[in-house]
Amino acid sequence: METFADLTSLGSVVLIFISAAFTDNILLTRFLGMCSVLGVSKKVDPSMGLGAAVIFVTTCTAGLNHLVHAYLLAPLGLEYLRLITFIVVIAAFVQFVEMVVERVSEGLYNALGIFLPLITVNCAILGVSLFMLGTPYSLLQTLAYGAGAGTGWAFAITVIGGIREKVNEQALPRGLAGPGITLIIIGIMSLAFVGFSGMIRV
Repeated sequence: METFADLTSLGSVVLIFISAAFTDNILLTRFLGMCSVLGVSKKVDPSMGLGAAVIFVTTCTAGLNHLVHAYLLAPLGLEYLRLITFIVVIAAFVQFVEMVVERVSEGLYNALGIFLPLITVNCAILGVSLFMLGTPYSLLQTLAYGAGAGTGWAFAITVIGGIREKVNEQALPRGLAGPGITLIIIGIMSLAFVGFSGMIRV
């Protein structure tokens, strides 16, 4: 049976994107990037802003790390340095994004606060680059995977932000307010997304 990695058509790229965004959602099926979700998802606007930044960073760093691994680390036999190398690439790129956001939208920059530089240590972004190593993807397929994973994460945090904005947390028992209700929302959403598992294999 032919796998998506063997295909070079546009259809394979689209399927990889859809799979990464929905059937293998990095937040709702792998539970990566939870710290940012708990901190930022109180309202829709900052959730969407952070989600957009994550899509951009995840897509670009997945491609950059793919090139670094394929053309630098692997040929030189330095695969054992891939973790620290990927972290350096992500940190440098996030610093660039932070400067751009500060100049373009100061309101969004202030709304995201400490969580924008914390994209550097968002395990979802590093996870995408590491998961990419286990697949024989081309650069285009890697970019599709990164974009799909970022889109899935952004979709999840935006929906969570919308639900939390509607929920009157003051009416909840003290133990459920804040992170408690957020984890319950994530758990219920995860049950729905787990139902997609196995529908598309990438």
